[in-house]
Amino acid sequence: MPEPVERVTLIDVLESRLRGDIVAGLYPPGTLLPPERKLAEDYGVTRASIKNTLVRLEQLGLIETRHGVGSRVRDFRSYGGTEVLPWLVGQTGAGLLPDVFEARRTIGALVARMAAERAKPEDALELRMRLNDVETAKSAAEAHDAENEVHRAVARITGNQVFRFLANSLLNGYEPVRRTLDAAFDPQWTASALAPLVEAIAAGDPEAAETAALTYLRATESPMLNLLTMRLEEEER
Repeated sequence: MPEPVERVTLIDVLESRLRGDIVAGLYPPGTLLPPERKLAEDYGVTRASIKNTLVRLEQLGLIETRHGVGSRVRDFRSYGGTEVLPWLVGQTGAGLLPDVFEARRTIGALVARMAAERAKPEDALELRMRLNDVETAKSAAEAHDAENEVHRAVARITGNQVFRFLANSLLNGYEPVRRTLDAAFDPQWTASALAPLVEAIAAGDPEAAETAALTYLRATESPMLNLLTMRLEEEER
């Protein structure tokens, strides 16, 4: 069944526009945003819409609002959290992905090692079921989605909530370009490449799990970056 269409409000659109403009540098860190009346005029909305949007941006840590002073753009690159990753990737395309992939390798290897140290028999069963979902996927996109669930399962097995959040953040980091990357995840190849990682965790072998994680994560980086580069080149034509 198709998924329901997401309802998008004016505030959602306005938040996305202002957030994008901040990330793109239209309003540099440390500067004050234009007054609410000017913003409303520039974006063609009411001041009430601007007020609501600024509240959201402050909650996200992109701006700091002080009564009588205005809304100042924060240095989100220095103080922002992992929630900023999807916006930056959506804005910079391939520019930030090498950093995302480097963090993915480093954290992924550590998480795999810890998962192998703490895995229970039921965890091994879950991982093999997740791996089977990858192998039996009917398309590269479906295999990509199933592959993500393998990574989430590995993070869960560690029992560390922070690792789970970090894994989700890294996976969400390339969400804006995710469908472009689907072609890198042939079901059979992906399942075969993931199998050593799954079996090492199931066997409780931390060294093998760390090595398998690094091998797999490195193997998927080049095709993903190549696909994104091709997309950017097509957009420039």
